[in-house]
Parts: sequence; structure tokens; C-alpha cells
Amino acid sequence: MLKKLFCLVVAAVLLAPAPVFAQNNVQRYVNETLKTDPLWKNAAVAILAVDGRGRTVAQWNPDLPLLSASTMKTVTTGAALTALGTDFRFETKIAVAGRVDEDGILHGDLYIIGGGDPTLGSKSGLAEDITAVFAKWTAAVKAAGITAVDGNIKGDAGIFGGDVVQENWCWIDLGADYGSGPGGLSFCENLSFYRVEPGAEEGAPLAITPVEAVYSEMNVASQAVTGAPKTGNKVNYFASDLSPVGRFTGTYAIDRKTDTIAVSNKFPALTCAEAFCRYLEGEGIPAAGVALGAAPDSAALLVTSYSPSLLSICRETNTKSNNFFAETIFLTMGRLLTDDVSYTTTPPAVERYIADMGCNTTGLRQDDGSGLSRMNYVTPRFFCNFYRIMQKSDIFAQYLSTFPTPGGDGTLRYVLAKEPESLRSRIHCKSGSMTAVKCYAGYVETAGGEQLCFAIMVNNYDCPTREMQPKIEGFLKQLALYERQ
Repeated sequence: MLKKLFCLVVAAVLLAPAPVFAQNNVQRYVNETLKTDPLWKNAAVAILAVDGRGRTVAQWNPDLPLLSASTMKTVTTGAALTALGTDFRFETKIAVAGRVDEDGILHGDLYIIGGGDPTLGSKSGLAEDITAVFAKWTAAVKAAGITAVDGNIKGDAGIFGGDVVQENWCWIDLGADYGSGPGGLSFCENLSFYRVEPGAEEGAPLAITPVEAVYSEMNVASQAVTGAPKTGNKVNYFASDLSPVGRFTGTYAIDRKTDTIAVSNKFPALTCAEAFCRYLEGEGIPAAGVALGAAPDSAALLVTSYSPSLLSICRETNTKSNNFFAETIFLTMGRLLTDDVSYTTTPPAVERYIADMGCNTTGLRQDDGSGLSRMNYVTPRFFCNFYRIMQKSDIFAQYLSTFPTPGGDGTLRYVLAKEPESLRSRIHCKSGSMTAVKCYAGYVETAGGEQLCFAIMVNNYDCPTREMQPKIEGFLKQLALYERQ
């Protein structure tokens, strides 16, 4: 009898309809707005938002790994701030090897020993003006009694094993300004600048002239031509670190004004050495030439320059979505965590470090520091796990300050433009964009003061990004308006 009664109870439970829970506004938006939109139904979508206790606020395929684009920078910067410290500073050293005779001639070489400083020569407001940096270096050279160098000004970029190109970046990205890879001795964010002027008629060659930070041995060819009116700037640049050869292709509209464009420089250490060599000559200290070379242990240190703090560099990285800064930070972590820093050894070392932070790394496949590689795959659940770990750290306030906010000075400037500042200021997140990829990830403070972690990732959509953007911004707005049911 008892057995029969038990079976009836079990059957009743199994056959009873599932309890219906009231949906909060965010999940309702996902279900009723995103999932029913034909554009979203044809895309790969992964969403997760959780509260401070890890309870799910909204989800849609939260464990689906997708391309992360620049949202990866938030992982790179968070891990680096924890590992290196917010006050960490990159160093660049000037040293000499050889003998200085009674006339002040250095019979040997002068070395610029790179420490990976991504801000050396940078045009961002973050960096010290390169002329002021060169002046300090020159003052140290003069203080050492050196009046001439009969050897070379040598760039020592060995801290990362030489200048690095990430092997999984697309060929078309390598020459672009956002594709400037890191270097042990970087200069001007590893960019070169060229003036571009359209021709007198459509199809005419462009006039392309080197302006600044261009390695003198570069052999640059151009197949770029003048384009039709209102076709904009479609100039591409291709280059690698295999040889000092570059090529411009594409079109530049005939109705565009002459402009200066930035492209990737794969020989920054030599470019830096040339620039400092010219500066020294202007100060009356000639040198025989420039070269690459590792400073010997016997080299005498003359002066050390320091970068701004890592925290300020991370703010620039996330707010302006600076790929170059992110990659430099990533390899600097690799140098801390591995014996032989490279893009092969750094990703697993960083993942182990994140696991040691107490974060479940399931769903993380990190291939670089910036998210430019299409081998980066991340799940929203990993993002939320990582963000919750960072919330518990003693540097969380500093880390949160590196995220841009809608309407602020950064990549979110035009996001939620019609919403009040009281709503926009509570959103701290990083955007990520590539072809057919749009992602946002970060933190949102609700009107009630609750802090949510979230990631919304959309891949492989077959429409213009501008058609996806309003629905993504709607999701961000719903997070800011969230109230638990």
C-alpha cells in the first residue's frame, strides 16, 4: 500500500506542469525581443548576466564559445593588474659598451635597451613627449663625457625575444594601424605615418609620402589609386617583420583632402635608434650608424626612463581599445610567468595564472591579448566568472575605472546617446567589433545599487552592424533598469 502510494505521488510530481516563475525585465527582453528578431535568430548568440551572488539574471546559450573581439582586453588588463600591480612601470635604459677616450669619443656602441614600454614615443596624452625623453637621454650621454660615438646606436629589443608578430592574425590586419604588434623596444606605438594625397583624376596614382617614424630602409611600393567621389579612404597597407618591404593598395576618394594616415611599423627598434641618432647628431654628438644588438653584461648604465603606471596604460587600453597596448601587456605577463616568452608560451601561462586567481577557466581560449586573433573563443559564463573574481580583489575599484562608459571619452561615446546620464554612468563595459562580430562585456550597476556582471556576444550575423546595434543597446538599458522579481 505504501509502495503504491509512493508511486502515485511520484507520478503526480512528474506529470504536474513545471512551475512558472515571473521573468525579470532583462530575461523578458531576451526572450521577447532578441530571440524573436529574424536577424538574431540567424546569428550565433551567447548571453549571460549574473548578480553579485552569481545568480542568473538573464541567459541565452551562456556556455557557447564565440569570438570575443576586443572584450578580450578586459581579461588581459584584469589579470595583468593583479599579477604586475597597478603601479608597475616599464623601463627603458641607455647604456654604453666600450672605451671613452680623452676627446670624449666612445669607441664602442650606445644601446637603447627596451623594457617593452608601449608608451615610448606614443602620441597619446598618456605618454611623455619623445623630445623630452630624448633630451634626458642626451643629457646623460653628455654627463658621461661622450662627444661622439664611433660605433652604432643599437636598439636592444630582446626582452620579448625580438619584435613579435602574432602568427594567427589575418594578413590584411598586419599592416593596419590596429595591427602593430608589440616589441621589446617599441616606438610611436609601432606605427609609421604617411601623407596621402589624391591624384588629379580617378585612377591616378596617389601621392604617398613618408612623414614620421618610418624606418629609412623600408622599401614601400604603392598600387593605390584615386577613387570616385564619396568613396572615402579604402587604402590598405601590407607588411611583415620578415623584410623591410611594404605595399599600399586600394583607393582614396578624389574629393578627400590630403591627410596623414598611420600604418604598422614592423621595425620599431631600428626606427627608434635612427630617431635618437638624429637627435644626438643635432646636439653635436655624431654616431657611425644604427643597428640591432643585445647589450653586453659589461655595458655601463647611463640613465633609465620609466613609463606611466600600468593602471593608466590599462585605462587607455580599454577606453580607447588600443590593441598594441594590450599585446604589450599580454607579453609582459608572459615574461613574468614563463622562461621563454612568446605567443606560444604566454596564453597557457596566463590561463594558469587566472585559474590560480580562483577563476574557473572553462570557456576560455585566449590566443592573444587584444582579441584581434580569430582563434580567441570565450563563453559569457567565463566572462562573468572572471568579473566576479575581480570584484572580490582589492584592486577592483581601479580595475573598474579602466572600463569605458556610454557617452564618455572612448569607444562607447555614441552608445545609448538618447538615454540620461544617470543611466549611462552606471554602465561600465568594453565593446568588441570585427567583421560579423559584436560583443559587449563588463559591469552594470542597477538603480537599486546592485552590481551585475554580463557578456553579450553576437557572431556571424548577415546584416550591417548598425542593424544589430539598437537591440544590443536595448539589452544594456534593460540591465541598468533591472529589478529582481
